[in-house]
Amino acid sequence: MKVLTVVGARPQFVKAAPVSQALEYGHEEVLVHTGQHYDERLSEVFFDELSVRRPDHDLDVGSGPHGEQIGRMTAGVGECVREEEPDVVLVYGDTNSTLAGAIAAAQSPAALAHVEAGLRSGDRGMPEEVNRVLTDHASDLLFAPTRPAVDNLAAEGLAERAHDVGDVMYDALLRARNRALDRSTVLEDFGVAPGEYVLATVHRAANTDDPGRLSNVLEGLSRSPRPVVLPIHPRTRGRIEEHGLEDAVGDAVRLVEPVGYLDFVRLVDGAERVATDSGGVQKEAFLLATPCVTFRDRTEWVNTVECGWNELTGADADAIAAALDGRTNRPDRPDLFGDGEAAPKVVEALAAAV
Repeated sequence: MKVLTVVGARPQFVKAAPVSQALEYGHEEVLVHTGQHYDERLSEVFFDELSVRRPDHDLDVGSGPHGEQIGRMTAGVGECVREEEPDVVLVYGDTNSTLAGAIAAAQSPAALAHVEAGLRSGDRGMPEEVNRVLTDHASDLLFAPTRPAVDNLAAEGLAERAHDVGDVMYDALLRARNRALDRSTVLEDFGVAPGEYVLATVHRAANTDDPGRLSNVLEGLSRSPRPVVLPIHPRTRGRIEEHGLEDAVGDAVRLVEPVGYLDFVRLVDGAERVATDSGGVQKEAFLLATPCVTFRDRTEWVNTVECGWNELTGADADAIAAALDGRTNRPDRPDLFGDGEAAPKVVEALAAAV
């Protein structure tokens, strides 16, 4: 079986690693990097730390308007598909790279498989929601990370294509957590102690491109009773400068450069809680038993909210501040994302289908 894998953004590098390792046994994989995240600290470092081989094709697309970026990536992936003639195109998550890979595959003889299928936030105003819905409906094989995701696919008439395999990110985290404990010195480097800081990330356009929302998020973080470590996304730093919000970053918030994956896992694992607008980071926090505060109005990880481990605040400074100073006792954390062996199940289902 020949698989063409499309990656382009940080969470996809993480998710692809265990599947790529499972494909090494008896199969051929061609790795296409769209270049959606082109900063070395947000892409290249993941190939190093997760022992993922270098991409066979690097499209170097970079940033740009939504439709323009998808168009360039679709053309580039389409050319790779024609050249490589894979049996299946494998896409991950809900980014522009995901949708571009799906469109390119749908116009070829190759089957299309979507890892992390079936997630729904219910907010069609989020580009990610549109990306994941369109990709699911174009796909031949749908690998769902949770039972609710399977139910979502069934409700949309896609039950026959769905496979409940668990979450490949859990596979990756189980490997990375021990490696990070052994190798990472990031807590010492930043001068923070386990359980005594908040890890924050802000990158979604809905928050960063709206000066009012971004100001509220920064204000809420600045009122944290614990130090906040905020690895700053290049786009977010640019928006802070563009909107003149430097003064909104209070003394409690420490802006740091983006960190490598192992360092990030160590930061999530050691934090008293996480504050984020990232879908992937919400899930990483849950899997590492770190409570999460999410400054979004809705989330695709509804089950993490329902079980009491994730709190939605929107971009409300008072709600964010209250959540960061809220309860520390949590209900028992349920098993929502499988057994950490999703990658072999993905490969087995692919091999049986093509």
